[in-house]
Amino acid sequence: MAKVCVVAAGGTGGHLFPAQALAEEMARRGWRIVLATDRRGQAFAGHFPAEERLALDSATGSGPVGLLKAGVKIAAGVVQARKAFRRLDASVVVGFGGYPSAPSLLAAMSMGLPTLIHEQNAVLGRTNRMLAGRVGGVASAFPTLGGLPGNLKDRLEVVGNPVRPPIAALAGKTYRAPGARDDIHLLVTGGSQGARILSDTVPRAVAALPEALRKRLKVVQQARPEYVQAAEAIYTEAGIRAEVAPFFTDMASRLGEAHLAIGRAGASTCTELAVAGVPSILVPLKIAMDDHQRYNAQGLVEAGGAVLILEDDLTVESLTDTLSEILEEPARLAAMSKGARAVALPDAAMRLADLVEAAAG
Repeated sequence: MAKVCVVAAGGTGGHLFPAQALAEEMARRGWRIVLATDRRGQAFAGHFPAEERLALDSATGSGPVGLLKAGVKIAAGVVQARKAFRRLDASVVVGFGGYPSAPSLLAAMSMGLPTLIHEQNAVLGRTNRMLAGRVGGVASAFPTLGGLPGNLKDRLEVVGNPVRPPIAALAGKTYRAPGARDDIHLLVTGGSQGARILSDTVPRAVAALPEALRKRLKVVQQARPEYVQAAEAIYTEAGIRAEVAPFFTDMASRLGEAHLAIGRAGASTCTELAVAGVPSILVPLKIAMDDHQRYNAQGLVEAGGAVLILEDDLTVESLTDTLSEILEEPARLAAMSKGARAVALPDAAMRLADLVEAAAG
């Protein structure tokens, strides 16, 4: 029987998509894959190559009562995980952060199983920070990892952020800036949960562009469900061709067509933009823990692949001005694409899989 790799990840696309990329690489190498996540995670795991999915008890909380309840839930999840790992004869457990990953890692450590965590953001998340000193190894997406204790820095392995094969394939695609009469493809994302401020501000900013630019635009926008109709109405009134939906399952093809992207600065977003070589305008989530989205974007911005607009500075006027400056200069778009690709690690899934196999012995 092939060895079993348990992939444990929290219930957002930011955790699940890199976990899926690793799982696909491990499956390609002949491993059997088991996914441990929560109910939210199931929404992003439709194509996850797992022979079994574990729904383990877990929770997070604040304050004495909330933390106590969370502790009881996690303890129950650890018991469930131990039983499942014995039945499955698990060989290694890889955590991708988020509180649903905690029961699997704690159970594995209590059983003496090899463990590894991967941090997608430029700052360690709460769960990974709690467990970093106890797991067998720490892998990171970015060259610097905030929140990592000094005594663990010599154990850090920088592998990049795993991306799914269709997106990794974009690393070899040539970016062509639009000519003076060509259509301009604008991609607007908001993370797997959508972004309220982008859903509201971007359509109005795009509609305020000069008519010559508006006529050339083809917009694909991810918007929160409650904003879809309003966004469509704004684009229609402005004479802009647009497709608006809460979520797109074919993100690789959308990235492959994009000349410019606007989005949050989640780890997966930054990584996918770099791999695909897509210039971007990034608006970090203001309330992100430890301001990690701003640090996620730092490499792209320093390489010239992205323009950063802080949430407090984002207005219809400021975004319209920034869009005009970028879209009216094809040479700048081409330079931004080159800068984005300069910080990409398209083979991150293979690098991480090598670490997992080494940890499993």
